[in-house]
Amino acid sequence: MNNQPASAVIGPLDIKRVMAALPHRYPMLLVDRVESLDPDKGIVAIKAVSMNEEFFQGHFPGRPIMPGVLQVEALAQAAGVLAVESLGLAGSGKLVYFMSIDGVKFRKPVEPGVLLRLEVEFVQKRSRVCKFAGRALLGGEVATECEFTAMIADPPA
Repeated sequence: MNNQPASAVIGPLDIKRVMAALPHRYPMLLVDRVESLDPDKGIVAIKAVSMNEEFFQGHFPGRPIMPGVLQVEALAQAAGVLAVESLGLAGSGKLVYFMSIDGVKFRKPVEPGVLLRLEVEFVQKRSRVCKFAGRALLGGEVATECEFTAMIADPPA
């Protein structure tokens, strides 16, 4: 029998805690809230998609759609919060850098006025390199899904 304690799920985490884990700031901060975080498994976060986002001015006039690359970036930022919190790196200044993105699929357009649910799970967790599987959902339906790898590194000097 496994005598190790189960990981403690934490959350919700407000924007202040998200900003403590990530270096991103407006207009590139794409995680507004963390609903739950299990340090051994994954994270559920929220991106509130607003018409006030700068990218909607040009993508696309008359039919605003959140760019797919920003949906993937939002998933990566949620993974960054997961990695920093899971590895005990909050406040350390460590950064989480993309290394690869695989199998990206865009299933539904993401329009202003929605809450984009970001679900990211560890596929593999090591001290310097982590692999993740992520999906962004709208009302329970998958809008975007992908797998990606990131490394934890010191910030540039």
